[in-house]
Amino acid sequence: MNGSFRVGQVVGVPLRMHWSVPLLVVLFAYGLGRQTLPAWTPGRSDAVYTFASAVGAVLLMGSLLLHETAHAATARRKKIAVQDVTLWALGGMTRMGRPQTAAVAFAVAVSGPLTSLAIGGAALGAGIGLHSMSGWAVPAAVLVWLGWANLFLGAFNLLPAAPLDGGRVVQALLWWRTGDRERADRAASRSGQVVGVLLMAFGWISFLRGVPGGLWLVFVGLFITVVAGAERQRAVIHTVLRGVKVADAMSSPVTTGADWLTIRHFIDEVAVNSRHSAVPLLDFEGRPSGIVQIRKLAGIPGARREALRVREVAIPLSQCAVAAPSDLLSEALDKIRSGTGMRILVVDGGHLVGIVTAKDISRLMQRHTLGGQGPD
Repeated sequence: MNGSFRVGQVVGVPLRMHWSVPLLVVLFAYGLGRQTLPAWTPGRSDAVYTFASAVGAVLLMGSLLLHETAHAATARRKKIAVQDVTLWALGGMTRMGRPQTAAVAFAVAVSGPLTSLAIGGAALGAGIGLHSMSGWAVPAAVLVWLGWANLFLGAFNLLPAAPLDGGRVVQALLWWRTGDRERADRAASRSGQVVGVLLMAFGWISFLRGVPGGLWLVFVGLFITVVAGAERQRAVIHTVLRGVKVADAMSSPVTTGADWLTIRHFIDEVAVNSRHSAVPLLDFEGRPSGIVQIRKLAGIPGARREALRVREVAIPLSQCAVAAPSDLLSEALDKIRSGTGMRILVVDGGHLVGIVTAKDISRLMQRHTLGGQGPD
């Protein structure tokens, strides 16, 4: 996700944090320290409220991390490749490959909400018990607040709307019942669009009635609507491309460049003659080593272009989507990572034989549209 940076790893997966997370912690702490705790436990000093609210906000972010960690751990246990876990303003996001069975998809989807519900129940019980046994009102109130927040998080995520976990559950159940994965994906994404619009409408009405938190619901609803629409489009693409081989879509021959060239020589000898926004790179042995985006080269100061090799600013092959000519195109598309663009390097016997770009996919979609009606 753009605007995020790596802060460590969980269950062997890179952990990233978006710049919005500190802002979220401050907002949670402010609401807890200035409103909730003074109302539940009046009469304490500002220092007590400030410290308790900071602890509560950090514990809530830890709960969000455990929610996403549950997804990542379940996915890895089910042999699904997990790219990273990112915390951001709307909670978290775990990027992973597509499950190969409905049962696996269901297990991965429910692991997060179940974790949040378990944390919520434990925190709520601990808070009530602590208050009744010791009379420590402020710590008990923080635990009760944490419990209710996690119970809400778990329940909200179970709404039947992709990309929420509940939408993933719907996808898995429909996939299991119909045996048609793409049809299940389209149904869940339609549900996500409907729920997203309803959340935006409810949030906007709430805001007009004087509830500032309504704007947050508008933002959440907008996010769900946009992502659900993108997932619906992806499901349509997978349906259209069902059974299509990578060789049927790739462009060949491919304009390439040597990865050992300096950026200055690469621009003068390769980039200025290329009609594409990115150029695959080859090493000394003629094997693909990555791909470089022309816009990234343009942003490098002139003084550095003489010293840097083009491979130093390229996307390495390990982060590129790579497929063989005989692979299914729909499966190859699942290998594309965020930030690398819709490009698949087609490799046969260790040598680059073609490339699949967004234009190639668009061409196939246009052929399908001319040939008949698209999927529902």
